[in-house]
Amino acid sequence: MLSITRSHERGHVQHGWLDSHHSFSFGSYYNPKQMGFGPLRVINEDKVDPGQGFGTHGHENMEIISYVLSGALEHKDSMGNGSILRRGQVQRMSAGTGVLHSEFNPSVTEESHFLQIWLYPNQKDVEPSYEEAVFSDEDKQGKWCLIASDSGEQGSVRIHQDARLYAGIFNGQQAPEYTLAHDRIAYIHVVQGDITINGQELHTGDALKLTAESRIQIQQASQAEVILFDMIAR
Repeated sequence: MLSITRSHERGHVQHGWLDSHHSFSFGSYYNPKQMGFGPLRVINEDKVDPGQGFGTHGHENMEIISYVLSGALEHKDSMGNGSILRRGQVQRMSAGTGVLHSEFNPSVTEESHFLQIWLYPNQKDVEPSYEEAVFSDEDKQGKWCLIASDSGEQGSVRIHQDARLYAGIFNGQQAPEYTLAHDRIAYIHVVQGDITINGQELHTGDALKLTAESRIQIQQASQAEVILFDMIAR
């Protein structure tokens, strides 16, 4: 079964310094039909003005992944971590028993554009932890590059959930077929570009949910960057 959510159907908030699109209910945006998908709870596409950002705030019992698209994102947290992330860098924070952090655009001229992704953990109240990894555009070109997993294999950041996150950049028909196990569901978010997957035409900001499907096939793509979530059905 295939289900498409178009980009314009997402929640949208504009706070002056922040332009954000919510794939699922978040903050002031509430849609009872969009409360998550399997263990996936949040995909927010955030654009933050230069010199602005999210002040110190808390999280607990959530796996939080930041995927930077352009610009810079400065992170600081109560575990003592501090870094500036740029395109190609993936950040994972397991909030566990509780953590405070802030996210800020350190540039004085350039917008920060990133995806913030939350997944429910399969273990509650773990000790909070933090991890970063780098995946270049070349790593993702024409293939599914593993960026997050419960095993941490292939250099992916390690999450407390039975889920595997892949990023790929596709153009033309060079993409390999992806096989889903019978007890898995998949969610595909189109970061940018145009792509046809399992006969469905998708564009920037669109998403495709797959249930009871065994294969993911890309028929055509044009400068498309996508994220694939292979998850246990909840």
